[in-house]
Amino acid sequence: MADQDEDLVDVDPYAPDVPETTIPVFKRLCAPSGYATKRQLRAMGLRPGGQEPVAEVETRGPKNGLLYEVAKARPVRPMTLAKEFALDKAMAARQTCGTCRRRYFFVLQVIR
Repeated sequence: MADQDEDLVDVDPYAPDVPETTIPVFKRLCAPSGYATKRQLRAMGLRPGGQEPVAEVETRGPKNGLLYEVAKARPVRPMTLAKEFALDKAMAARQTCGTCRRRYFFVLQVIR
């Protein structure tokens, strides 16, 4: 009976398979160089390119900003005519009045 107790293992079925990892959090304006947010990457003409965030930076709002490595970032894909047409079609739907069918230069508020 003592031999059977040694072979038993306590297993939690709800435990995650991969251990949870945390990423470092930096104060505002104290992030090291080489890291950038999505907006900063876009200003540089880059995108995250599928990489996971490597750190967070505290913001004034309720959510922290995610930081990505600039070295692993990829260039932004250029706008194609098909993408531009699709965006214009979507904006036309938001800017067109439902009753008079007139298109405005601003987004109309939809009342539901």
